[in-house]
Amino acid sequence: MLSNTLRQIQRQSVRAFSSETKIWNVYLSGEIHSDWRNVIAEGVQKKNLPVRLSSPNLNHEDSDDCGAIILGMQEERPNWDRLGAKMNDIRTKTLLSQADIVVVCFGEKYRQWNAAFDAGYAAALGKPLITLHPPEISHMLKEVNASANVVCEEPEQVVQTLAYVILGELPSTPKDGDRFIPIADRLGKGNPNP
Repeated sequence: MLSNTLRQIQRQSVRAFSSETKIWNVYLSGEIHSDWRNVIAEGVQKKNLPVRLSSPNLNHEDSDDCGAIILGMQEERPNWDRLGAKMNDIRTKTLLSQADIVVVCFGEKYRQWNAAFDAGYAAALGKPLITLHPPEISHMLKEVNASANVVCEEPEQVVQTLAYVILGELPSTPKDGDRFIPIADRLGKGNPNP
């Protein structure tokens, strides 16, 4: 579930912009066992980005049991799961279709079939896709990453990507620090093969 802090940050950041400012809808899909969504929400607020964040239902038990709670318990597990999956699918399809950008986070600990499905669905809809995961699982996600516009290793890189895409703002320090060499210095200016 989105934390109260994340919801409060979201309301404050969206209110800060004029009616002419485009508010970018960013859907945050993926693992629910770390605070990556809060890190992104706080970064969006700190940079004052015109972004509205959304996500699937983050309460695992509610996500599993919603169909049975609303429509009644089922005798077999597949029926129970299907009811919940179909209800969750309404939210997922709606928010994904409304998204300007989709961020999908994969963690190391659990198999995240739903995250992979959301990434594929976003790609099929032609949505710009940012994946977020530790480098150790890059090989497992090579097909997903091949469909992504950007592959990030840290939530802060997602915020930096959003700041660049939306405002043209780059971080003051390159990821490679003092080792960074601008392309014109490294490979020469202009196109060597006109």
